[in-house]
Amino acid sequence: MRRSASPLSLVLLGLGVFLLVLAPMLAWYVKPRAAVNPVDIDVTAVYKGTGSYFDVEETETVHDRPITVTQRVRGDVGDSERSGRAVWDVVTTVDTEKSLPAADPHDALDFSTARWVTDRRSNRPAHCCQEQPYHEGEAYLKFPFDVQKRPYRWWDSQLGSTVTLSYRGTEKIRGYQGYVFTGTVPPTKIGTRQVPGALVGRPGASQVFAEEWYSNHGIKLVVDQATGRVLYAQLGPRQTLRAPGAEKDAVVLLDVKKLSHTPDTQKFAVDKAKADSAQLRAVGRTVPIGAAAAGFVLAVVGGVLVVRGRRQPADEQ
Repeated sequence: MRRSASPLSLVLLGLGVFLLVLAPMLAWYVKPRAAVNPVDIDVTAVYKGTGSYFDVEETETVHDRPITVTQRVRGDVGDSERSGRAVWDVVTTVDTEKSLPAADPHDALDFSTARWVTDRRSNRPAHCCQEQPYHEGEAYLKFPFDVQKRPYRWWDSQLGSTVTLSYRGTEKIRGYQGYVFTGTVPPTKIGTRQVPGALVGRPGASQVFAEEWYSNHGIKLVVDQATGRVLYAQLGPRQTLRAPGAEKDAVVLLDVKKLSHTPDTQKFAVDKAKADSAQLRAVGRTVPIGAAAAGFVLAVVGGVLVVRGRRQPADEQ
C-alpha cells in the first residue's frame, strides 16, 4: 500500500496557505496604500452663526446679524498625479444677509483663495505645486489618518500660523463618535491696512496704516479617529482694527463667538467618515482576520488529508 494525496486535499492546503499569506499583506501592505488623501475631492462645508461685522455701506459695525461662511475644496487631479501629492484648491467666502446668495463671490464680506498641498499618507505640508499661502502644521482641512489622543498643530489660515489643539475626549456627532480637539487664539497682530484716520480715532490724519488684529474665542473640532475627517467644526473668529501703536480695538471687522457647521455639512461628513472608516477597517482588520482564520482551518484540514492520503493496493503502483 502507498499514500497518495487527493486533489481535494491539495486544493484545500493551497487555498489555506494562500489565505494565510494574504492576511498580513492586506494589513501591512494594502491598508497603508488605501489610507491616503484623495486627489479628486470636491466638498463644500458651510458654517453659520450670529455676530458683528463692519458694514461698509453704513460705515459702522452692526451687531446680532446672521453670518455664513462657505468653504469649497476641490482637488486638482492633474497637479496631484504629476506631483504625487494631494493638491487641493480652497475658496472661502464670508457672507451677510446682503451678500448671500451672491452671483459673484467677490461681492461677499470677505473672499479668499488658497492652495493646500500635502503628502497623501502623512498629511504633512508639501511645499510645491504653487502652494499659497505657505503653511505648516499637522492638520487643517483634515487630520492625519489614525488620529491619536494627543495635541495637534492645526493651521489657522486667518492667523497665518499654527494653533495647538488639545485632545478633550470624545463626542458623538449625529450618533457617530469622534475625538474632540479644542484651542484658542489670543489677540495677535496679523498685518496692517490703509484706512481713513477717522475710522480708528485719528481724525487729524487722512489715511493711516491701521493694525489688523485677530483672535479666536474658541476652536472646537470633532474628528473621525480612523480617517482624520472633521465631523464638526466650531470657530469663534474676531478681527479688529487698531490705530498704529494703540492697545485697544478701534473697529470690529468681524466677531462671531460661535460659527459652526450646518446640519447638512455634519451629515455629509459623518456619512463619508462612516463609509471610509468601514473600508479601512475591512482592509486592515475584518478581512485579514477572516482570511487568517479561514486559511488556518483550510490549511489544517488540507494538511491532515495530505498526510492521511488515499490507500491504494500495491499492484496498482
